[in-house]
Amino acid sequence: MSGKEFQKAITLRHLRVIAALADLKLVARVAEALNVTQPAVSKQIVELEKIVGVPVVTRDRNRLYLTPIGHRLADHARLALNQLARAAFDVEAMASGVSGSVSIGAVSSVAPTLLPGAIALFKRSTPQASVSVLEGHFVELFPQLEAGALDFLIARIWQPQELPGIEQMSLFSEPVVVVAGRDHPLAKRKDLAWSDAVAFPWILPQSNSVARQAVDALFASHGLTPPSNTIASLSLALNLELLRVMPALGLLPQGLAQTQAARGDMVILALDTRGLLSEARCFWRTDQIAQNGTLALFLKCLQQTTVEMETIPFG
Repeated sequence: MSGKEFQKAITLRHLRVIAALADLKLVARVAEALNVTQPAVSKQIVELEKIVGVPVVTRDRNRLYLTPIGHRLADHARLALNQLARAAFDVEAMASGVSGSVSIGAVSSVAPTLLPGAIALFKRSTPQASVSVLEGHFVELFPQLEAGALDFLIARIWQPQELPGIEQMSLFSEPVVVVAGRDHPLAKRKDLAWSDAVAFPWILPQSNSVARQAVDALFASHGLTPPSNTIASLSLALNLELLRVMPALGLLPQGLAQTQAARGDMVILALDTRGLLSEARCFWRTDQIAQNGTLALFLKCLQQTTVEMETIPFG
């Protein structure tokens, strides 16, 4: 089948089914997720294989596994569906005609990962709206959210809990990893233990922050006293330079760490952080979104950006 014939034959239903199969693997789960019957899912698979001309799945009992061609097709399906969702979002956002301002508080480990895409999407949809961003840690930003000085607070969480008068939404989950400069004494060690790392200088969150409490608890879980030789810094630029010029260790989101490691600027150490601060959430005051179209739009931009982050894996 030629490329043009393929484009004419393929439908949104085919794309949705193959994308869902890649994630769910069971026909029953795919049918439930797409709100269709199981025979309808099976029919779409048969049609898809007829269009492609080769098998896209293999069957083992009641589970389906994508063939290499099926995996590649699922990747393209995700991208195509994401582009369609983005187009629908853009049309809806531009038609809303909202304007105004949005103030965001964000922890430094989330800001460079999530906010550029969300802000770019927001500004393209509503150019007249203004955006302000304040970086800090949760303990100092949260009172500003409660007081109305911030519209949103985006932070990595530890020991999640309900907060009176505050709504919250999970955005994404991304591991935090231990990093070092490429010339660090531990850079080439494969059989590392946390006890090997504790004596080195550590670049850590502020001592009164939730993140620092989580880090201290991580060391305690390994039977270790938290490092005493520390540098408390929220500045990503400074922290990267410190890792370059001294034998320090630090913590970075996996995606950012992989980018820096690919450039040869640092290495990721083989130390298990046990899900440390992996979940990022957005917080806002109850009833704020219902009363303000600009804030509602920005929240949608955050959600859309996290969908795209999942479509293109970290690193």
